[in-house]
Amino acid sequence: MIQKSKVTVIGLGNIGTTVATNLVKGNHSVIVADKTFEKATELAKKLGNLAQPATIADAIKQANIVVLAIYFDAIKAFFKTYATELQGKIIVDPSNPIAPDENGGFKKIIGTDESAGEILSSLLPNSVKLVKALGTLGAASLASAAFQTPEKAVQFYATDDTSINTEIEDLIRDNGFEPLRIGGLNQSIRIEVFGDLHEFGALGKTVTLDEAKQSI
Repeated sequence: MIQKSKVTVIGLGNIGTTVATNLVKGNHSVIVADKTFEKATELAKKLGNLAQPATIADAIKQANIVVLAIYFDAIKAFFKTYATELQGKIIVDPSNPIAPDENGGFKKIIGTDESAGEILSSLLPNSVKLVKALGTLGAASLASAAFQTPEKAVQFYATDDTSINTEIEDLIRDNGFEPLRIGGLNQSIRIEVFGDLHEFGALGKTVTLDEAKQSI
């Protein structure tokens, strides 16, 4: 039997909760953590035996892969606070650098040509590997399109370190999607909000693998 990576999801808002839920549906155990420990306990109880709650520090220590489902603005401080615990880990970052605008929509909070992936890659603690993934769909599609048949919907990802592709692709499949790497972190702007491969960008929808290959 193949040993699966130990995964923790930190931040149990819409995206984090959906990722954890999808993992359990995909028969992958998950450690859940939030700044409010009671929230992690409640979710783990709801998800069943495959989900275990932990404090943030303990959750990081127990995992190989950390899905960091927190706001982009909070990640820099998170890296500083947990720099020791994060060493040697793989961070999966689904964040999008956006905030509400004055018209009821959203706007980027970094430069038009900047990406969260590239900014965060310059701030990483020692020996941490970063992947942009699980943020190419909104929370509603992340839930509704998971495990769709007959063809799975695609989740794009970007990372500079191809040695971790297998682990990331297994994680995405256990979330109910077909993985497709688009390149290094210098391509991550394409899979962030407003990018040409994001649901809330030029792509405008979920796509199958054949449709995705035509887009990239």
